[in-house]
Amino acid sequence: MTADQNTTSHKSALVTGASRGIGRAIAEALAKEGYRLFLTCKHSEEELTRLSHDLSERFSISCTPILADMGDPQDVERVFSEISELTVLVNNAGVSHVGLLHEMSTAQWQSLMDVNLNALFYTCRLAIPLMLQRHAGKILNISSVWGTVGASMEVAYSASKGGVNAFTKALAKELAPSGIQVNAIACGLIDTDMNRGFSPEELEALRAEIPADRIGQPEEAAALALALLHAPDYLTGQIVTMDGGWT
Repeated sequence: MTADQNTTSHKSALVTGASRGIGRAIAEALAKEGYRLFLTCKHSEEELTRLSHDLSERFSISCTPILADMGDPQDVERVFSEISELTVLVNNAGVSHVGLLHEMSTAQWQSLMDVNLNALFYTCRLAIPLMLQRHAGKILNISSVWGTVGASMEVAYSASKGGVNAFTKALAKELAPSGIQVNAIACGLIDTDMNRGFSPEELEALRAEIPADRIGQPEEAAALALALLHAPDYLTGQIVTMDGGWT
């Protein structure tokens, strides 16, 4: 272990859904800060492993890739069996579903809720005791503007992100006396794989509605995440919107 590693080894972070998009960008931002990282994804094991090796080599940090379904409580328990201390929890893993609500199956609804909302319960209930040991910690949930305003054809996704927002505000009140911050970032249209299901025409129509006149980048979400992690402890329970002025 290098001297730099030794001085920053007390900082550790779990980032879910870290193999691509916003999660990947946040993982890299935390690696630059010297965090010891635990990164999860559900399917892209090879991609996550490559990322972990790359971050370890470039920033001289310890980085553990873990293949896990964060919507499965047993998988989450397995993830936390590898974590003895935790400074930061970033709940980023998420899935979308586009379609008419009355054509959505119960299984599709449940699967989406498991990953987008229930996972926060599974991770937080295990992360909180680790943070209480130090009377400090940061929990950051990645939400969406649809959790506030709703989206036609994305009712389940909108409902799950609305739940994330309420979860964030309520847990922040519960944990504030213990010195643990809980905040969320409500993202607008970001250039990630989740949004590549839209046609070029659909993306252009969405872009045209954004005052900033462009789609956001994952690195911008990561920069905001880092700013929130550096924010004063008094900043908690906030849903910070980053959408190019759309809302």
